[in-house]
Amino acid sequence: MTLFSVRTLGFPAIRRDDRLCELALRKGLALLIYLAEAKGSVGRDVVATMLWPDSCEDVVRARLRRLLHRLQLTIGDDVLTTDRSTVRWSTGIDLQVDAQLFEQACDRGEFEWACRHYPADFLEGFSPGDCPQFDEWAFFRREALRGRAIQALERVVHDKNAAGDYAAAAAHAGRLVELDPLSEVYGRHLIRNLLLAGDRARAERHFEALTLRLRDELDVAPETETRALLNAGPTLPAGAPPPTRFVSGPDIHLAFQTYGAGCIDILVLPGFVSHVERVWEEPRCRAFLSSLAGMGRLILFDRRGIGLSDRVGFNPSVDATAQDIGTVLDAADSRRVVLLGASEGGPPCIKFAVDHPNRVAGLILFASLAKGIATPDYSHALHASQYDMWLQQLVSAWGGPAGIETFAPSLAGDPQTRAWWAGLLRAASSPGAINGVLEALRDMDVRHLLGRVSVPTLVLHRVDDRAVRIGAGRHLANHIAHARFVELDGADHWIFAGDQQPVLASIKQFVFTLAA
Repeated sequence: MTLFSVRTLGFPAIRRDDRLCELALRKGLALLIYLAEAKGSVGRDVVATMLWPDSCEDVVRARLRRLLHRLQLTIGDDVLTTDRSTVRWSTGIDLQVDAQLFEQACDRGEFEWACRHYPADFLEGFSPGDCPQFDEWAFFRREALRGRAIQALERVVHDKNAAGDYAAAAAHAGRLVELDPLSEVYGRHLIRNLLLAGDRARAERHFEALTLRLRDELDVAPETETRALLNAGPTLPAGAPPPTRFVSGPDIHLAFQTYGAGCIDILVLPGFVSHVERVWEEPRCRAFLSSLAGMGRLILFDRRGIGLSDRVGFNPSVDATAQDIGTVLDAADSRRVVLLGASEGGPPCIKFAVDHPNRVAGLILFASLAKGIATPDYSHALHASQYDMWLQQLVSAWGGPAGIETFAPSLAGDPQTRAWWAGLLRAASSPGAINGVLEALRDMDVRHLLGRVSVPTLVLHRVDDRAVRIGAGRHLANHIAHARFVELDGADHWIFAGDQQPVLASIKQFVFTLAA
């Protein structure tokens, strides 16, 4: 069987049985890559429009016929299978695509192998020219793969550090810094492991370089924790985040943490973005989580597709996330839990509480909603067109402090918080991956479950929340039997932003009543 190897990580190339195929046609190369990624038949009209967007139908059909003929002359007439409406790689060949091998290694948990086989970003430096649809497709694919590479590197740094192989941990941390040079977390990984490896000179150089980047790009200084590394050495600072653990669920690895102790557990599921390690960097968030840990044992986890949990090849549904709640609770040996679902984290918590009332002591919904978009019988969310516009704006601004003016208006002017939020977004997901997550959240609807909630429920919502209207919170409280509704002052959507004390006081009263 003929072996074709398609290199997409870096500048693309195609080899037939270890012989490089000389393809002078960039659009031909783009077509072969797109078909290889599609893993099946693609409509002729789809690829023709993608490669010649400004030409009329008859012209693009003729150009596609000529292109396919020239490709067959170059790589062999048995390589592509075509008919009047579709085109694909032939099933009789062995096709290996490096990006897909990389993803499969990540899926198997072979993160070190995956890191070794990620030499550069997807189609780096390549464009067929005048093909905006192809370039857009390549952009989202590139960002999704980059996100998985970052996640794999994080896992390897963690494992090498735990094993005492600090030089290897520093080498992988250096790649993280290359991928996200403005991340202080990755900078600290690199500096800490260089110090542990005994290379103080390089650690100092990297600290100086990080300081300059933060000053020039974000107009901020390194955080106290970063500065303390060189002064106090590479010991873990007081109040460091709890260790991250991983549990295997059905075809997924989930990252979670436990912190504190008590007779009751409190599982926190945030909105569409999270990262169980980086949330502890923000002082207000750290203080809020520490306060929750004073009420019971705190359980945090990243939903599938986000943060340190595995990326997935599909849009994660409410049902899938509810299933992941159970997987994490089992791994944490939790018998009695209060579920705290914030924003989009609310619906999966509602689903789990309905399906497993014997495991749930109580349900807290903060700034949450029952449905992703507005319909004639539900007016408390954005209309579909508004949601899609918001999603497009968010994705286009990804990598910066996207949406902070909406999510936390009281903190939007704080440079340190803006830098933290931008770094959290970059670490939590990629533009392409978050697009899929938010499309799933747009389509969610748990209104049919509200009447089946039988556990004690507390609904909290700030009056002037800019991200989720307070009407959504009132709707939840009105349709969940015996739910207690508390309206809070403020406009911040983030639970830890603004005045934390009324939020914590309501939660404490609710939890202590359950624990009594």
